[in-house]
Amino acid sequence: MMRSSRATEMLRLLPGIGLAVAVMLGALPLAERLGRAVLAWQGIAPEGKSSPVSGVSLAILLGFLLRNACSLPAWLQPGVQFSVAKLLRLGIILVGIKLTFLDVLKLGAWGVPIVATTIALGLLIIHALSRQLGLPTRLGTLLAAGTSICGVTAVVSTAPAIKADEREVAYAVATITLFGLLGMLIYPNVAPLLLTTPEQVGVFLGTAVHDTSQVVGAALMYKELHHEDAAFKTATVIKLTRNLFLVVVVPLVALWHARGRGGEAPASRLPVTRLLPAFVLGFVALAIVRSVGDATAQHGSAFGMCPPALWQRLTTEVGEIWGARYLLGTAMAAVGLSTSVAVFRRTGLRPLIAGFTGALLVGAAGLAMARWLGPHVRL
Repeated sequence: MMRSSRATEMLRLLPGIGLAVAVMLGALPLAERLGRAVLAWQGIAPEGKSSPVSGVSLAILLGFLLRNACSLPAWLQPGVQFSVAKLLRLGIILVGIKLTFLDVLKLGAWGVPIVATTIALGLLIIHALSRQLGLPTRLGTLLAAGTSICGVTAVVSTAPAIKADEREVAYAVATITLFGLLGMLIYPNVAPLLLTTPEQVGVFLGTAVHDTSQVVGAALMYKELHHEDAAFKTATVIKLTRNLFLVVVVPLVALWHARGRGGEAPASRLPVTRLLPAFVLGFVALAIVRSVGDATAQHGSAFGMCPPALWQRLTTEVGEIWGARYLLGTAMAAVGLSTSVAVFRRTGLRPLIAGFTGALLVGAAGLAMARWLGPHVRL
């Protein structure tokens, strides 16, 4: 009887999951084509380069367009909601293996304070700005996390911890993607006018641009325009270090959110599962596995059994391909499929104002830190 009920439930979920997967599979090659067009527009040969356009962001856009272009039948909804709730968390866990704490060590004594300061300023300023604009608390928190830490990944990682709904996630992702893309296109051309060393430029691009793909795209544009590799390497490591701060920031945001809600128990009495959800613990666990594996691989083989080349392929397959690309792409497609255009009409332009102002402030903070401490950063 139990097996029969599970089979029935799976059959009920499959159509909606299948639709989300189909949207994701359509978004990925389209993102590659758009990314090549962006690189070519900047005068960069796109062959062999990673796309600066995120397939995850495009998946939510395509899902949103499909949802609002036609009426989706009710029997698709259970699978779509399963993708939003469950596949999202699984994707976040697998993304953990992309990150290694060894990246923090590469930056030395000055890199981590730069990253920590810009993240803290971004979180505090954008959250305060969102309150002044009267935005819903959870939406303001998502905008703050996405702008300050690592773009779309930060939004989708923070959302389950504060119980944000798919409409808030959709608006936050759209806003973060828009202004991150503008930063990617503008900052590589502005940086040489304001900064003097490649390391300073790398610090600026790594802290001021939102999403990982956008940072890589911005750094690549600067590298190709100025034939300078140090800025590219610095920006990449700064961005990976920002990503690692998810391990600390997501539980802190959950605590912050719990303290700010009326009618809740004091945050100190909340169960640990509220402040450290299972997906966060899984994310941290895989980041630790990656860090230990990378450290042992430097001495011959990861964990004494896996050759370095195989270990690199394994972590890329799990974290980048299955976690970041397929699972998060499917989850974001499902978020788009769940979001009506009416939510944007109700919320209006205020999130865009918050996102634009926040992007400028975080960019200014990144520029200040690059001018002040950037010369001390060495890889």
